[in-house]
Amino acid sequence: RAKDEKSLQEVRNAFMSRKRGELKVLFEELKTLKPEEKAAFGQMVNDLKIHIQEKIRARGELKVIKKESAVLKASSGKIDLTLPGQKEYWGSPHPIVLFQQEIENIFIAMGYFIEDGPEIETDYYNFEALNFPPYHPARDDWDTLYITDDLLLRTHTSPVQIRAMEKRKPPIRIITPGKVYRRETPDPTHLPMFYQVEGLVVDKGITFAHLKGTLEHFLKTLFHEKIKIRFRPSFFPFTEPSAEIDIECTVCGGENEECRVCGGSGWIEILGSGMVDPQVLKNVNIDPEEYSGFAFGLGIDRTAMSAFQIPDMRFFYENDLRFIRQFTLK
Repeated sequence: RAKDEKSLQEVRNAFMSRKRGELKVLFEELKTLKPEEKAAFGQMVNDLKIHIQEKIRARGELKVIKKESAVLKASSGKIDLTLPGQKEYWGSPHPIVLFQQEIENIFIAMGYFIEDGPEIETDYYNFEALNFPPYHPARDDWDTLYITDDLLLRTHTSPVQIRAMEKRKPPIRIITPGKVYRRETPDPTHLPMFYQVEGLVVDKGITFAHLKGTLEHFLKTLFHEKIKIRFRPSFFPFTEPSAEIDIECTVCGGENEECRVCGGSGWIEILGSGMVDPQVLKNVNIDPEEYSGFAFGLGIDRTAMSAFQIPDMRFFYENDLRFIRQFTLK
């Protein structure tokens, strides 16, 4: 094996030299062979020549690599102070995390506590305890992802509210942020996994006026008063009466009929809400004759779209640093 460039050149001369190389000797032997032997012998010598050339070239490349490696190793401990420095980027929480924290802070200021729960839920907590009997048609609206017949990926954070009411007695004032899952086709306002925060208040004498005042205060605080809000009658199995809350489209302001966010309506559905159905209270052994309550839920991603005027929810999850670095703690 050639250990350096000099010894590699000696090997090259020994085999490839046109005056006295081994291959030169073999080619000269062709003259002494019979015509029928020349073709096979010539092919063998030519193959040997190609093989030797490849070995020498590979060995030479290896020497270059080792030399470069040695140079790099020798210089690795040195710092050239004349070189320009590398720009450092300050990290910050993801925009969804930032927005969730802002929502949490608003409700904490109003006296709410934060509750958490499992993302893999039973059918009972995700549906039955919330007044969705088996085979109820309203279940279809939740586009559920089942793991087994009884286990599923939670479609909302409402199961956390049921668990909270089982653990404690009124008064209750909680919010339940977290990831939820639905069988959705991704588009500018829908994803199969998204973040949601729900709220629950249970106490004596709670009315729809408390619900309306709470949500108006929350939205005006979140959007800094610069928002139009409307309540619409709706239906949810776990609340009665129920209402959906829309806000004016922050992307087009209702002036673009082709807006992909609001569909040209000028409004974005942002919240579902209502008074807790008496049957739900009975399911957790709370007397609906003595206590009442309200509940609400909103998608954090969709609300963040409106707050930041982002036209496509998928931007949040594409990990494009040009997008992510626009959001900082303020």
